[in-house]
Amino acid sequence: MSQTRRTTTRSSAIAWAFTAPYALLLLAVGVVPALYAIYGSFNSLKNPTSLSFDNYAAVVHDFRFLPAIGNVALFTVIWIPVMVFGTILLALLLHEKVGRFSSAMRLVFFLPGAVTGSAAVLLWYFMLDPQVSPFAPSLHALGLHTSNDVFTSSNLAPIFALVAFITGVGQWIVIMFGALQGIPQELLESARIDGAGPFRTALLIKLPLIRKYVVYMLILAFAAALQIFAEPSLFYSITKSGSSWWSLNQLGYTFAFAQGDFGQAATVSVVLMVVSAAAALFLVFKTDFFKNEEES
Repeated sequence: MSQTRRTTTRSSAIAWAFTAPYALLLLAVGVVPALYAIYGSFNSLKNPTSLSFDNYAAVVHDFRFLPAIGNVALFTVIWIPVMVFGTILLALLLHEKVGRFSSAMRLVFFLPGAVTGSAAVLLWYFMLDPQVSPFAPSLHALGLHTSNDVFTSSNLAPIFALVAFITGVGQWIVIMFGALQGIPQELLESARIDGAGPFRTALLIKLPLIRKYVVYMLILAFAAALQIFAEPSLFYSITKSGSSWWSLNQLGYTFAFAQGDFGQAATVSVVLMVVSAAAALFLVFKTDFFKNEEES
């Protein structure tokens, strides 16, 4: 066996050794549960002896399904543009003046991300309640004097988008800032010598070179938006604003644990998986996501 072939074989063995644990976990907690959910979605309580589309018909005709889609769509339309443009803008501003101030601000933006889930919801409930909030004067100026004025059904999607942005923007700023740090300094210096200002450098050089990170963010943000669950569930339990089936994930939870119909719950999860996967595949193939710079 030639030296080259032995080296290639050893490299392949090392690569498999590193990827095998992840592949096994993906199979155990990702692929197998997804296949089981697909099977469960075709197995209805009315006709348990055969596979059918009964669950899909029941979910689509359920009076809560379309309102849940509308709520999730509104949250997605508000949150994703704010999240993507806000993250990119803040990362570009911090990258323009790299130094102690930039490092300190990255930490400031990242800190709210340490408070997530139920703790974040409770924190933001008190922040937005005009009777106890430190921003009470500003809320009163807007005509909001009680929690009932703030936590109305029409305000829920913007409130959830605000909470999701504040708690999530820090980690994405760190990722985008790291991507910007990978741009060769010689290239940025050449742009300055040619007379490009910060705006043109950001628009024509930095953004095209980090576009794959932006696409990656879009894919994960869209999947997260479709699966929103904690914010509407916890705000509903505190304020009784909205409903226990405000989002599709909540509706699936209601099917499973309030009605005991795991087939319909599996159907909702399959719908979410298909929509999320379709959006991800569209972005991947539309943007040549997996091509390297030489192939692009």
